[in-house]
Amino acid sequence: MSKKQKKQKVKYIDDGRTIADMSGVRGSAFSSFFKNKKVRSGSSFGDKWNTYWNAVKMMFVPMLVVVGAIVVMYMIMWLVLFLSY
Repeated sequence: MSKKQKKQKVKYIDDGRTIADMSGVRGSAFSSFFKNKKVRSGSSFGDKWNTYWNAVKMMFVPMLVVVGAIVVMYMIMWLVLFLSY
């Protein structure tokens, strides 16, 4: 008979950051994800402002693509309904 191996317990380490901590957002999401560097948790207004604008810059192009797709779908539907009337 073979012995069952004991399951290893998972250890969770609390580093003091909150779940919504976005202080590591710098430029592209993939470039900052793979860098192994210490990021200090900034709590000053300037750090929060820079984090906010970095996040907005990352979302700007995808937002334009979605808004453009919605406009194109609206124009196609308007054209189909206009021609069928």
